[in-house]
Amino acid sequence: MRLANKRALVTGGASGIGYAIVERFLKEGAAVVFCDIATEATERAEKALSAGGGKVRGVIADVTKSAECKKAVDEAVRFLGGLDILVNNAGIDVKGTVAEISEEDWERQIAVNLGGVYRMSKYALPEIIKAGGGAVVNMGSIAAFLGYSRLAAYGASKGAVVQLTRNMAVDFAKHNVRVNSVNPGVVDTPLLEHACKAIAGPNGDWQAAKRDYLAGQLLPRAAQPSEIAAAVLYLASDEAGFVTGSAFMIDGGYQIQG
Repeated sequence: MRLANKRALVTGGASGIGYAIVERFLKEGAAVVFCDIATEATERAEKALSAGGGKVRGVIADVTKSAECKKAVDEAVRFLGGLDILVNNAGIDVKGTVAEISEEDWERQIAVNLGGVYRMSKYALPEIIKAGGGAVVNMGSIAAFLGYSRLAAYGASKGAVVQLTRNMAVDFAKHNVRVNSVNPGVVDTPLLEHACKAIAGPNGDWQAAKRDYLAGQLLPRAAQPSEIAAAVLYLASDEAGFVTGSAFMIDGGYQIQG
């Protein structure tokens, strides 16, 4: 029970990596509020997660909207009685070079992946400080460190999240708040399938596009969401009490492959 008596808020928690994080946190003794923009998926996730007997609540929130972020934090504090952990996991993936992508899609990408971290942290950090300190884990990506074709906005947003994490670590260490980023490589989620299909085109072989992604790794498979959740658990727990400002890589050896 590595998170016994801890109270956590997880964004983008209705599916994929976010769902795996909520599920693992509950198993480790935390009480959790998760938010997501998808109403039906949030309702399904809350029902499934509640079946395990843990204290969990799903709320609808768009992380691009300040009022909804504040409402999500307020609901978490009310339901949980305070807040110790924030996981900024919500994210989207918009394809295109800077010449192709529309201004609207560019702004949306930055608003979710980077702006969502800012807005949720803005309202959650005072509550974590009020509780005596805790942990923030931001979801970066291997795309923050490497260049990928037609991922200009996504890579820019994730690179900014990694740097924002460092700045937050500096600003809040005096309040006993640790801030770290987790940076996955290829993970077997619906987002991966969506990305591969976008690359392959309507008549292309998206499984071939997936194999191309995996070809650059030392470990020849996609990560499971539970493996990313395990890293988030570590950084959120007291076991990582001397870790802050780090960019934790979970990429199957992608960066060191020759």
